[in-house]
Amino acid sequence: MNELQRKILAILFASGDPIGGDRLAEALDITLEDVDKLLLTLSDWLSDLDMPFEILYLGGQYQLATRRELAPIISAALDTRRAAPLTQASLEVLAIIAYNQPVTRAFIEQVRGVDSSSIVANLTQKGFIEEVDRLDIPGRPIAFGTTPLFLRTFGISDLSELPDPHSFSAQPMPDEDTADAHMPQDPDQMDLEL
Repeated sequence: MNELQRKILAILFASGDPIGGDRLAEALDITLEDVDKLLLTLSDWLSDLDMPFEILYLGGQYQLATRRELAPIISAALDTRRAAPLTQASLEVLAIIAYNQPVTRAFIEQVRGVDSSSIVANLTQKGFIEEVDRLDIPGRPIAFGTTPLFLRTFGISDLSELPDPHSFSAQPMPDEDTADAHMPQDPDQMDLEL
């Protein structure tokens, strides 16, 4: 490990939160390309030594984190409580934001057809979304986007890794008259798609 890599590791460790490659480049007085190369080598070094840490790339930002496979033991040692899972409504709002960002609350509500203000507030409080802009229209509504925590939680590096929304297809519902004829009686015979 060279001196620049030591400094990068120290910055990532001290930060705790994701930090942009541009900020690392500025602090170390090197180019962004050099930062990327150093981080790649540093990441390989951590992996080769089977260190309990890894460097996550989260949409232009980097974060030093413990490896996922160690989460259960860390949770047990620190007696951390598992966070409540996201509701279906929260996942819907996250999907709308992730695929269309930046978006306003009015856009989210137009897509969902229901008031979503409490869900947006909850997702903001949990750190999954944040205010990214204010639109230059009357009322100057807030536009929301996802955060590095969203990327990290869903195990992706950037939004380009999201599944193609056109690959999701809704299964047509059978007519009421023919529904019973097409439904297998034994649940083990049902052909379910996940």
